Amino acid sequence: MNMFFFTAELLQKHIARYRDLYRAAEPFPHAVLDDFLPVSVADELESSFPGPGDIVWKDKTHEHSKKLASSKEEVMPPAIRNFLLQCNSSTFVTFLEELTGIEHLIPDPHYEGGGMHQIERGGFLDVHADFNQHHIYKLDRRLNLLLYLNKDWNEEYGGHLELWERDKSRCVKKVLPLFNRCVLFSTSDFSFHGHPVPLQCPLGWTRKSLALYYYTNGRPPGETAGVSHTTAYADGHEHGASRGRGFRYFAKRLLPPIVAETVRGIRKLM
Repeated sequence: MNMFFFTAELLQKHIARYRDLYRAAEPFPHAVLDDFLPVSVADELESSFPGPGDIVWKDKTHEHSKKLASSKEEVMPPAIRNFLLQCNSSTFVTFLEELTGIEHLIPDPHYEGGGMHQIERGGFLDVHADFNQHHIYKLDRRLNLLLYLNKDWNEEYGGHLELWERDKSRCVKKVLPLFNRCVLFSTSDFSFHGHPVPLQCPLGWTRKSLALYYYTNGRPPGETAGVSHTTAYADGHEHGASRGRGFRYFAKRLLPPIVAETVRGIRKLM
């Protein structure tokens, strides 16, 4: 493994290109940074990414989600572990502050909710606003970073990250999870996003991503509903809330992806 370190020179080009775009973006501040890493670094992250059967993943299958995740450093390949550590470095956090305009960002050494994410064919993640407070430090969640590691990814495979209106009325932007594409976006109680359409990639393929979240001590007014909450889904239910697993849950798991997508489309029109 070749050790990789972020440098101010490498990151400065992203600041110059995306700073103004980030702050003006709709439906909430965000930026899509293509060719984010040197190709050799992104290649090593992709090639070392563990498959669904290679490690013990946390199976995050419930009514609103069907995905795999791991935030355990000890099971991460060295290249991925080093990359995540670099994303929590002073050099990188300073870059994030300059690009986003969010001051005094604090990284999370525990990767709570982050780390390695993987979705198999038929998987999904309903539209939601993220948990808004770190459960250990009680800091306010302010920024998400997602790095996609999906080579030769076609539009028809789906897996788009969807960014939704504050009132949850419609999707404003879709982002295909292409290889070496980094997405940054500000998180608030109203930054609704997700991957709601079941994945339609070929069997044996997966949607791979790395995720990191950043915090501050306090946040500006207008970004919070005033209470600490876990993941809040667009239908008004939080993850972990007492709720039966009804038709939608079983339909997503049992129906072919194209049928599940049709059902979802009909429901949105109703």
